[in-house]
Amino acid sequence: MELFSGSFNTLEKALGYSSLKHKTIAQNIANVDVPNYKAKAVSFNEVLAEATRPIEANRSDSRHFRFNIGKDQLQIYTKKNTEYNHNGNNVDVDSEMSDMAANQIYYQALIERLNGKFSTLQNVIKGGR
Repeated sequence: MELFSGSFNTLEKALGYSSLKHKTIAQNIANVDVPNYKAKAVSFNEVLAEATRPIEANRSDSRHFRFNIGKDQLQIYTKKNTEYNHNGNNVDVDSEMSDMAANQIYYQALIERLNGKFSTLQNVIKGGR
């Protein structure tokens, strides 16, 4: 039995994704002048598969199979098919900065939603006062 709804778990996973994406973008920006450095990105498909995982079925016997799909780990992959600089580096600073700004807005929206959930819980605990 879960004490809270699954939305806390979903928000936690979304915050983890956003945090990892921010670190990856920051690493790309930091290595913009490193020769032959290839930009990295976080795989959204893994996050989508995890978020849309079907509800687990009730098992009446321990020998029944579990319906676990996907992995709990986010995947970071390297973008290998592009080259923006003459030194083999493929980091596009403008694109990375744009991605970082969008990720910051996404992260802030998640934090606002999480604060709203905690505010609702606090209101319930206090009895609506």
